[in-house]
Amino acid sequence: MAKDGSTAAAPDGTTTGSGDIARSLELLWGTGDRPSRGPRPGLTLDRIVTAAIAVADAEGLAAVSMRRLSTELGTGTMSLYRYVPGKAELLDLMLDRVLGEPLSDERGRGGSVPDDWRVAIDAMARTYLDNLRRHPWLLKINQARTVLGPSALRGLELSLTALRSMGLRDPELIGVIITVNSFVEGLARTRGDAAEAVAQTGLSDEEFWDSQRPYLERAMLSGAYPMMAGMAEDAFSAEFDHFAFGLERLIAGFEALVAERTADRATG
Repeated sequence: MAKDGSTAAAPDGTTTGSGDIARSLELLWGTGDRPSRGPRPGLTLDRIVTAAIAVADAEGLAAVSMRRLSTELGTGTMSLYRYVPGKAELLDLMLDRVLGEPLSDERGRGGSVPDDWRVAIDAMARTYLDNLRRHPWLLKINQARTVLGPSALRGLELSLTALRSMGLRDPELIGVIITVNSFVEGLARTRGDAAEAVAQTGLSDEEFWDSQRPYLERAMLSGAYPMMAGMAEDAFSAEFDHFAFGLERLIAGFEALVAERTADRATG
């Protein structure tokens, strides 16, 4: 946190929440004091968080400020401070809200828990990818030390409940979630970086690669890169579903682990 109480961005553009951790936890768990007088009627912490997420979704985290939110909500900036100390604590509340969004796949709609852990992992991955698409600012936040509130814990509870039939040890179940989330984040970050490059340069992907085509063609004809020169024309096709491919391989790997654990229990 910066000395002025705001969230500090790292050189790579990432940031953290966790301003006053005690205050964030009070707000997340509803144990803090509520404003007793002065704020505009109808203004609530829930409305403030909802407005902040909407601004971040549309314009990025940099656009979220107490002054901007006061404009969006039609109230004075000081009224907001009666509900939340500043942007750092607000970011903790925003994270809890979006990280707690339930499984949204048709096989796990409305937060229900799929019976098959394979279906659950598929739904978890697709839900998280969807969350990152709707809230791309999540990729700009260092979540290594996220302040956990009820929504985030509810999401974790649902995930663990869905995975319990795997029969793995607790650290391994957490490892499954971390592995799936890391895979999704990596793919989402690559896609987000590509979109950001287009926005910053004004060059489409096609224009970018076309500018390199003469050099790459000469390189392939030089004989120095036989493996790449021999690849099929569709090797880098945008039509190939890398998400589905990677997710299927992850699930297959977990299946092998579950089978190994099952065999160990049968012979143990």
